[in-house]
Amino acid sequence: MHPNPIYRDAPTAQSLAFAAERGFGTLCANGEALPLTAHVPFALDEATGEATLHLMRSNPLARACTAPLPARLSVMGPDSYISPDWYEMDHQVPTWNYVAVQLDGTLHPMPDDALRGVLDTLSETFEQRLLPKAPWTADKMPPDTLARLMRMIVPFRFTVEKVESTWKLSQNKPAENRQAAARQVKGYGIGQEVALLAALMLGAE
Repeated sequence: MHPNPIYRDAPTAQSLAFAAERGFGTLCANGEALPLTAHVPFALDEATGEATLHLMRSNPLARACTAPLPARLSVMGPDSYISPDWYEMDHQVPTWNYVAVQLDGTLHPMPDDALRGVLDTLSETFEQRLLPKAPWTADKMPPDTLARLMRMIVPFRFTVEKVESTWKLSQNKPAENRQAAARQVKGYGIGQEVALLAALMLGAE
């Protein structure tokens, strides 16, 4: 997380809501030589601070987590390069604006009979955002095909114990200069979801 406190004062509830809305992140845990990582969709209950997810049974992180394991779930939001010229003020330098939420906690292996519930929760979480499309459910799968695929994955529960976030949106600039940069980000940004980043910059205090 960015060390400047001006970028780190977002309320915990705001950061949890952002992570829940994204629903995709990088799960990390300590390994013997290097960190173990997996890129995973997840369903986060903001009220309880618990997320459900699954991993391929062959994933090294899944193999390492045979008992509760300290872990981190890192969720990236929109980002973009910021040209110094965009601020319309002198003596600026290039930088990068972004949103990132870091969830520290414990990864818990779940019994195999919990897998179907985890899969149903995940699919429902994302399918409901596609309305009015009729939601996909696992019941549409042939039972033998579903059973074969489920043997390849294992369910996990992640309990959030600490929330940190960086909302780097040029809050350290005067409002008119930040807004000028936001307009340029929307039109010419280099990164991901630049329109969303521009909107967040325009709303930054």
